[in-house]
Amino acid sequence: MVRGKAFLTTRPGPWSVLVPIVAVIAGILFATSGTAAQGRSLRSDAAGLPDIIREKTQDNARMTGDLQKLTNEVDQLTHDGAPGNAAVEGLERKADALGVSAGRTAVQGPVVEVQLDDSKLPTDRIPENLGVDSVVVHQQDVQAVVNAFWAGGAEAMMIQDQRIIATSAVRCVGNTLILQGRVYSPPYRIRAIGDPARLRDILNQSPEIQIYQEYVKAVGLGYEVTTHERQEFPAYAGSITPEHATVTK
Repeated sequence: MVRGKAFLTTRPGPWSVLVPIVAVIAGILFATSGTAAQGRSLRSDAAGLPDIIREKTQDNARMTGDLQKLTNEVDQLTHDGAPGNAAVEGLERKADALGVSAGRTAVQGPVVEVQLDDSKLPTDRIPENLGVDSVVVHQQDVQAVVNAFWAGGAEAMMIQDQRIIATSAVRCVGNTLILQGRVYSPPYRIRAIGDPARLRDILNQSPEIQIYQEYVKAVGLGYEVTTHERQEFPAYAGSITPEHATVTK
């Protein structure tokens, strides 16, 4: 009987298969982290984010200041570059005049002020022939005062704390006023610079304001007119570029 050679064989276990796979996955993770970090610590970058924001904010403020300085220098150089130029001076005078009409400059003068306010009348005491809408100030009430002031030759106007111009839109939602992106609650103050006697006279002649005053008597809506000897209005800060136009005959 021939005895054969004995061979020792081993069957691969589960860990010997997993080790290469884990090594490959680990390598991919290291490569991904290195690419995202780009040589920096990811955790330290996240911790320093507020500092980066503050730094960029300071940079923006500095660059804004630099821009304003350069703009002032350009304006001064432009002015110095054409001394005594009659054409340039004429255009500047026209621009200044248009700036006043467009509300782009601060103005001051005698002021007539109208204050409109909701009624303080309890809802259970509202007359039966009238509704809840009758005791609040509406868009058309504010617009009636604005239109009367423009018709009376107002040189400048303000509603609340904002300078307005002829194209400013007055809108009310419920009992709040939306004006140039801001929301206001009553009382509403409408002020106009102009001839006080003429402005007061045009308020008394306005049919819309006369109707409003009937509600003042009926339900106690607020209506007060005062005159100020002199006030200053700031320049209009909104856009004066028209977005729509209509051809008139």
